[in-house]
Amino acid sequence: MIRKLFVIVIITVATACSQVVSPKISVQNSAYEFGDINQGDIVNHSFAVTNTGGDVLQILDVKASCGCTAAKPDKNELKPGESTQINVSFNSKGRKGPQTKTITVKTNDPEQPAVTLMIKGNVLVKENSESGSGAMIFFPETQHDFGKVKEGDVVSYDFTFSNKGKLPLLVKDIKTSCGCTAAVVSEKNLNPGQSGTIKVDLDTKNRQGRMSRTVTIVSNDMNEPNKIITITADVLKR
Repeated sequence: MIRKLFVIVIITVATACSQVVSPKISVQNSAYEFGDINQGDIVNHSFAVTNTGGDVLQILDVKASCGCTAAKPDKNELKPGESTQINVSFNSKGRKGPQTKTITVKTNDPEQPAVTLMIKGNVLVKENSESGSGAMIFFPETQHDFGKVKEGDVVSYDFTFSNKGKLPLLVKDIKTSCGCTAAVVSEKNLNPGQSGTIKVDLDTKNRQGRMSRTVTIVSNDMNEPNKIITITADVLKR
């Protein structure tokens, strides 16, 4: 009987120790409501994240549910007791009415590998707004993460865009931030309501680690003549 109790005590202590030494993510407030804003306004908010475990917490990925929302942590590794901010930016351009956007934070917390943050509010459209009276370029998503790729691989992604304005849209130029990135547009002239694609290629030759590159689309959109889309990847050594 004593031996059995001894075994139970050892198992209990071992389990408790494993929980203590594991990393643990804690979020003070996982939701933020920005209330009423005017269309075109940009809302910024920072979520506080703390490692309340006993080992280093690694923030592996932060991804927003919509291209209108960007999220990035100040730090990707937190020692026990250390905190950081996950900075979120919501662009209400082209949006109207109630909005709910989520941000998924993936970590090495064994008990809670994914945490969801949320921002929500209401976008108001002014009756006398001239938004959409000219050409207006619109991307359902402005970011794409290729994830983990091998060094030397060439990866591609097609971004869809459309003209939500009332006049023809003209894509004048496409500029990439690096020679390792190429972008080709399917159609440079779009009538109102028409859609097209921009194929973006990323060449990872002689690259390693985290990559982030941008593509700038220059058009006759009066409100946003230089639209930026972003691609990211984690390049692994072969």
